[in-house]
Amino acid sequence: MTLIDRKNFDKPDEVRPFEGKGRAEVVFVGDRTIGKGVFEPGWRWSVNVKPIAGTDSCQVSHLTHVVEGRMRVTMTDGTEIELHPGDIAAIPPGHDAEVLGDTACIAYDFGEFGDYAKR
Repeated sequence: MTLIDRKNFDKPDEVRPFEGKGRAEVVFVGDRTIGKGVFEPGWRWSVNVKPIAGTDSCQVSHLTHVVEGRMRVTMTDGTEIELHPGDIAAIPPGHDAEVLGDTACIAYDFGEFGDYAKR
């Protein structure tokens, strides 16, 4: 018999608080780790996650779907992109990111989320 694994972000398996301004909620479904990032206004990776990661830039590959708010992603080569609600983006390692505006950015991540913001 094949089993179906079902989870819900109303009851995440883990909550990983950032260094202020948000958190990553994590569910483990089958062999996948799915993240829900709640990035509060003023959040920036280099301020709120870098102390946890211990790297100069985010070294996680993301496959993300933004459902609320806006975020700017800046690659180490200077390339920038703005993400808006409804956008789906593949973001390679080597970037910084920041919330734009006064609304929290909420995004689901189906990439390499396993150790993101994990202490």
